[in-house]
Amino acid sequence: MCGRFAHTLPHDAMAHLFNATLGNDLPEVPNYNVCPTNPVAAVVSDGQSRRLRALRWGFIPAWYKQPNDGPLLINARAETIATKPAFREACRTRRCLIPASGFYEWTKDDEGLRWPHYFYNADGSPMVFAGIWQEWQDLVTCAIVSCAAGPSMVDIHHREPVTIAPQDWALWLGEDGRGAARLMHAAPEGRIARHAVDRAVNSNRARGPELIEEA
Repeated sequence: MCGRFAHTLPHDAMAHLFNATLGNDLPEVPNYNVCPTNPVAAVVSDGQSRRLRALRWGFIPAWYKQPNDGPLLINARAETIATKPAFREACRTRRCLIPASGFYEWTKDDEGLRWPHYFYNADGSPMVFAGIWQEWQDLVTCAIVSCAAGPSMVDIHHREPVTIAPQDWALWLGEDGRGAARLMHAAPEGRIARHAVDRAVNSNRARGPELIEEA
Protein backbone atom coordinates (compact mmCIF):
# COMPACT_ATOMS: atom_id res chain seq x y z
CA MET A 1 0.00 0.00 0.00
CA CYS A 2 -0.62 2.51 -1.46
CA GLY A 3 -0.82 1.14 -5.01
CA ARG A 4 -3.88 2.83 -6.55
CA PHE A 5 -6.01 5.82 -5.63
CA ALA A 6 -8.74 8.11 -6.92
CA HIS A 7 -8.40 11.85 -7.50
CA THR A 8 -11.63 13.63 -8.38
CA LEU A 9 -10.97 17.04 -6.84
CA PRO A 10 -10.86 20.13 -9.12
CA HIS A 11 -7.44 21.75 -9.17
CA ASP A 12 -8.74 25.24 -8.41
CA ALA A 13 -10.55 23.91 -5.34
CA MET A 14 -7.38 22.18 -4.20
CA ALA A 15 -5.32 25.33 -4.70
CA HIS A 16 -7.82 27.24 -2.55
CA LEU A 17 -7.90 24.53 0.13
CA PHE A 18 -4.10 24.47 0.48
CA ASN A 19 -3.56 28.19 -0.19
CA ALA A 20 -1.29 27.20 -3.07
CA THR A 21 -0.62 28.61 -6.52
CA LEU A 22 -1.59 26.46 -9.50
CA GLY A 23 1.06 24.87 -11.67
CA ASN A 24 0.52 24.70 -15.42
CA ASP A 25 1.29 20.99 -15.82
CA LEU A 26 -1.34 19.37 -13.63
CA PRO A 27 -2.84 15.99 -14.60
CA GLU A 28 -6.38 15.72 -15.91
CA VAL A 29 -9.11 15.16 -13.33
CA PRO A 30 -11.18 13.30 -12.41
CA ASN A 31 -9.19 10.06 -12.48
CA TYR A 32 -10.77 7.26 -10.48
CA ASN A 33 -7.81 4.92 -10.94
CA VAL A 34 -4.48 6.68 -10.51
CA CYS A 35 -1.70 4.14 -11.12
CA PRO A 36 2.06 4.09 -10.51
CA THR A 37 4.05 6.19 -13.02
CA ASN A 38 0.99 8.42 -13.61
CA PRO A 39 1.39 12.15 -12.91
CA VAL A 40 -0.25 13.20 -9.66
CA ALA A 41 -1.10 16.61 -8.22
CA ALA A 42 0.94 17.43 -5.11
CA VAL A 43 1.48 20.40 -2.81
CA VAL A 44 5.08 21.49 -2.32
CA SER A 45 6.43 24.38 -0.26
CA ASP A 46 9.59 26.46 -0.21
CA GLY A 47 8.84 27.56 3.34
CA GLN A 48 7.24 30.81 2.20
CA SER A 49 4.69 29.78 -0.42
CA ARG A 50 2.97 26.63 -1.65
CA ARG A 51 2.47 25.34 -5.16
CA LEU A 52 0.16 22.66 -6.54
CA ARG A 53 2.24 20.91 -9.17
CA ALA A 54 2.52 17.63 -11.06
CA LEU A 55 4.85 14.88 -9.85
CA ARG A 56 5.46 11.48 -11.40
CA TRP A 57 4.35 8.75 -8.98
CA GLY A 58 7.37 6.49 -8.62
CA PHE A 59 10.41 7.87 -6.78
CA ILE A 60 13.73 7.63 -8.65
CA PRO A 61 16.88 7.69 -6.47
CA ALA A 62 19.64 10.06 -7.53
CA TRP A 63 22.05 7.24 -8.48
CA TYR A 64 19.74 5.55 -11.00
CA LYS A 65 21.07 5.84 -14.56
CA GLN A 66 17.69 4.89 -16.03
CA PRO A 67 14.23 5.05 -14.45
CA ASN A 68 14.08 1.25 -14.42
CA ASP A 69 17.52 0.65 -12.88
CA GLY A 70 15.82 -0.69 -9.75
CA PRO A 71 12.40 -1.36 -8.24
CA LEU A 72 9.58 1.11 -8.75
CA LEU A 73 9.48 3.02 -5.45
CA ILE A 74 5.88 4.13 -5.09
CA ASN A 75 5.87 3.88 -1.27
CA ALA A 76 8.39 4.82 1.41
CA ARG A 77 8.12 3.02 4.75
CA ALA A 78 7.75 5.35 7.72
CA GLU A 79 9.96 3.11 9.84
CA THR A 80 13.00 3.51 7.56
CA ILE A 81 12.38 6.67 5.51
CA ALA A 82 14.79 8.78 7.58
CA THR A 83 17.70 6.34 7.19
CA LYS A 84 17.21 4.58 3.84
CA PRO A 85 19.66 6.13 1.33
CA ALA A 86 17.02 6.47 -1.38
CA PHE A 87 14.72 8.56 0.81
CA ARG A 88 16.56 10.16 3.72
CA GLU A 89 17.44 13.50 2.05
CA ALA A 90 13.94 13.90 0.63
CA CYS A 91 12.50 13.08 4.05
CA ARG A 92 14.47 15.95 5.55
CA THR A 93 14.02 18.61 2.86
CA ARG A 94 11.47 17.60 0.19
CA ARG A 95 8.19 16.57 1.77
CA CYS A 96 4.88 17.07 -0.04
CA LEU A 97 1.14 16.54 0.35
CA ILE A 98 -0.73 14.40 -2.17
CA PRO A 99 -4.50 14.98 -2.13
CA ALA A 100 -6.88 12.19 -3.07
CA SER A 101 -10.53 11.27 -2.87
CA GLY A 102 -9.66 7.80 -1.59
CA PHE A 103 -7.53 4.75 -2.26
CA TYR A 104 -7.92 1.06 -3.05
CA GLU A 105 -6.65 -2.08 -1.36
CA TRP A 106 -7.25 -5.72 -2.15
CA THR A 107 -7.86 -9.02 -0.42
CA LYS A 108 -7.39 -12.46 -1.98
CA ASP A 109 -9.80 -15.36 -1.74
CA ASP A 110 -8.90 -19.05 -1.57
CA GLU A 111 -8.74 -19.21 -5.37
CA GLY A 112 -6.30 -16.32 -5.59
CA LEU A 113 -8.83 -13.80 -6.94
CA ARG A 114 -8.21 -10.20 -5.89
CA TRP A 115 -11.18 -8.33 -4.41
CA PRO A 116 -10.88 -4.52 -4.13
CA HIS A 117 -12.04 -2.19 -1.38
CA TYR A 118 -12.24 1.60 -1.50
CA PHE A 119 -11.09 3.65 1.51
CA TYR A 120 -12.02 7.31 2.06
CA ASN A 121 -12.46 9.87 4.83
CA ALA A 122 -15.68 9.15 6.69
CA ASP A 123 -16.58 12.86 6.88
CA GLY A 124 -16.31 13.30 3.10
CA SER A 125 -13.27 15.58 3.26
CA PRO A 126 -10.30 15.09 0.90
CA MET A 127 -7.74 12.53 1.96
CA VAL A 128 -4.19 13.92 2.05
CA PHE A 129 -1.24 11.55 1.84
CA ALA A 130 2.21 12.28 3.24
CA GLY A 131 4.69 12.24 0.37
CA ILE A 132 8.30 12.94 -0.53
CA TRP A 133 9.64 14.16 -3.86
CA GLN A 134 12.85 14.11 -5.86
CA GLU A 135 14.18 15.64 -9.07
CA TRP A 136 15.77 13.11 -11.41
CA GLN A 137 17.06 14.46 -14.73
CA ASP A 138 13.98 15.99 -16.39
CA LEU A 139 11.49 14.16 -14.14
CA VAL A 140 10.15 15.21 -10.75
CA THR A 141 9.11 12.08 -8.91
CA CYS A 142 7.40 11.18 -5.65
CA ALA A 143 6.50 8.39 -3.24
CA ILE A 144 3.69 8.04 -0.70
CA VAL A 145 4.70 7.33 2.88
CA SER A 146 3.22 4.16 4.39
CA CYS A 147 3.00 2.85 7.95
CA ALA A 148 1.74 -0.17 9.85
CA ALA A 149 -2.00 -0.60 9.38
CA GLY A 150 -4.39 0.88 11.90
CA PRO A 151 -7.96 -0.05 12.90
CA SER A 152 -9.51 0.89 9.54
CA MET A 153 -7.15 -1.29 7.51
CA VAL A 154 -5.58 -4.05 9.56
CA ASP A 155 -8.06 -6.78 8.59
CA ILE A 156 -7.53 -5.99 4.88
CA HIS A 157 -3.79 -5.25 4.65
CA HIS A 158 -0.82 -4.82 6.99
CA ARG A 159 0.15 -1.37 5.63
CA GLU A 160 -1.70 1.88 4.99
CA PRO A 161 -0.78 5.30 3.61
CA VAL A 162 0.11 7.99 6.12
CA THR A 163 -2.63 10.63 5.97
CA ILE A 164 -2.07 14.15 7.26
CA ALA A 165 -4.80 16.13 9.04
CA PRO A 166 -5.27 19.80 8.05
CA GLN A 167 -3.78 21.14 11.28
CA ASP A 168 -0.56 19.25 10.47
CA TRP A 169 -0.10 20.20 6.81
CA ALA A 170 2.34 23.00 7.61
CA LEU A 171 4.43 20.76 9.86
CA TRP A 172 4.71 18.04 7.21
CA LEU A 173 5.68 20.62 4.58
CA GLY A 174 8.47 21.92 6.81
CA GLU A 175 6.82 25.31 7.41
CA ASP A 176 6.41 24.82 11.17
CA GLY A 177 9.88 23.66 12.11
CA ARG A 178 10.87 20.16 13.22
CA GLY A 179 8.73 17.29 14.43
CA ALA A 180 7.21 15.84 11.25
CA ALA A 181 8.28 12.33 12.27
CA ARG A 182 5.50 12.20 14.84
CA LEU A 183 2.92 12.45 12.02
CA MET A 184 3.90 9.13 10.45
CA HIS A 185 1.28 6.86 12.01
CA ALA A 186 -2.00 5.18 11.08
CA ALA A 187 -5.27 7.09 10.97
CA PRO A 188 -7.25 6.99 14.23
CA GLU A 189 -10.29 4.77 14.53
CA GLY A 190 -13.33 6.26 12.86
CA ARG A 191 -11.54 8.64 10.46
CA ILE A 192 -11.52 6.28 7.47
CA ALA A 193 -14.53 4.47 6.01
CA ARG A 194 -14.51 1.74 3.37
CA HIS A 195 -16.66 -0.43 1.15
CA ALA A 196 -16.16 -3.20 -1.39
CA VAL A 197 -16.08 -2.16 -5.06
CA ASP A 198 -16.30 -3.96 -8.37
CA ARG A 199 -13.29 -5.89 -9.67
CA ALA A 200 -13.25 -3.63 -12.74
CA VAL A 201 -10.73 -1.46 -10.89
CA ASN A 202 -8.22 -4.32 -11.16
CA SER A 203 -7.54 -3.11 -14.72
CA ASN A 204 -5.23 -0.12 -14.88
CA ARG A 205 -7.17 1.05 -17.95
CA ALA A 206 -10.40 1.56 -16.00
CA ARG A 207 -11.13 5.22 -15.16
CA GLY A 208 -14.85 5.91 -14.60
CA PRO A 209 -16.80 6.96 -11.49
CA GLU A 210 -18.39 3.52 -11.23
CA LEU A 211 -15.07 2.25 -9.85
CA ILE A 212 -15.72 3.78 -6.42
CA GLU A 213 -19.38 2.72 -6.18
CA GLU A 214 -20.20 0.15 -3.52
CA ALA A 215 -20.42 -3.38 -4.92
